[in-house]
Amino acid sequence: MTTNRRRFLASSAAAAAPAILHGSPSSSAANDRPAFGVIAAGGRGRYLARYFAKLGAECVAVCDVREDCLQEALKDFPQAKTYYHHEELLAQKGIDFTVCAGPDHWHLQHLIDSLNAGKDVYTEKPLSKTLQESAVMVDAVRRSGRIVQVGMQRRSAPALIKAKEMVDSGILGRVTMVKAKWHWNTARPLNNAPFPGKVDWERFLGPAPKRPMEPRRLRHWRWFRDYAGGNMTDQGTHLMDVVQWFTNSAPPRAATAMGFVAKNEGAEHPEVFSATFDYGRFLACWELNYCNDFDDSWSILFMGDAGTMLLNDSGVTVWKEPWKDNRTPIVEEKAPVPIETHIQNFLDCLKSRQQPNCTVAIAQRAVAGPHLANIAMDLGRTVRLAEDLVTLS
Repeated sequence: MTTNRRRFLASSAAAAAPAILHGSPSSSAANDRPAFGVIAAGGRGRYLARYFAKLGAECVAVCDVREDCLQEALKDFPQAKTYYHHEELLAQKGIDFTVCAGPDHWHLQHLIDSLNAGKDVYTEKPLSKTLQESAVMVDAVRRSGRIVQVGMQRRSAPALIKAKEMVDSGILGRVTMVKAKWHWNTARPLNNAPFPGKVDWERFLGPAPKRPMEPRRLRHWRWFRDYAGGNMTDQGTHLMDVVQWFTNSAPPRAATAMGFVAKNEGAEHPEVFSATFDYGRFLACWELNYCNDFDDSWSILFMGDAGTMLLNDSGVTVWKEPWKDNRTPIVEEKAPVPIETHIQNFLDCLKSRQQPNCTVAIAQRAVAGPHLANIAMDLGRTVRLAEDLVTLS
């Protein structure tokens, strides 16, 4: 199967219809304490809000479809105004930027509406739910003149920036294979218990197909096709971005994938999968297993003919080739991936009006391969990215 960008853009015209308004940064955005509103104040939204507040921004509004999430947010930000609909939040005066942390199927609309309201945006990854939406979002941001950072924090991690410089120096030689993985032993049947407070179910569904209330679809939205691309795109956008960044590569030209639901009873997306991407000059593998914790969390292994580099939560390690004779690392730096540096980069860009470390164009390229892999897994065969999509702008 070959995807086609022109067809994607044509089918997305309706989504792009809202006019994108241009504007200059508000006065408070140029000051030391910009005000922000959180669209989707679930666990991730509140997590980000706490870091934004720690770094000097002020949370003045929160929005969510769940009453219990709003109440939790008020524990951290008691002066914030609360809303069930993001349009009401965007109408509140004095908000300089939004933090968008909703389900994937709302990413497009939350971004477009924030731009139309004249706000800068910090939006969570993956950028989009589909390849079509990615193209619309990139075009909208370009026309808006706003600052938009996508939450792929490895782009602002000092240790990874230094590691990228090492790869550029030729320390690995010719890279022919890259292996990305994520292992957590967290799989279990999805919780379908009722919520403790009010839930605006229709608002959660939004542009997704209409369905009767089913708590696990909201509580675990990432595992359902109506609302997200599963962890193929969620964790995959992080790791495949680093693969492409370090190798100076466009998205892969082809993908194949397989996976299954092992223990996440009730889920649609698999929590055990393996995908392979063809980049022409090298292959990349992306695997995830949420039923095993060996070598916990994420890692990326770059395999070159002059050296091997391992990136993970611990930091950066490099071995010289041939490995069997050089098992003592020539580089070993312990350094985690902090979220603070990525958020600080966005806050700095609000003042400078310079582009942030992870633009929507970068995020579009990062998620293209994972989107392609989901299509390949659904069809049960290799899927190729059309030539006019390989060189995404």
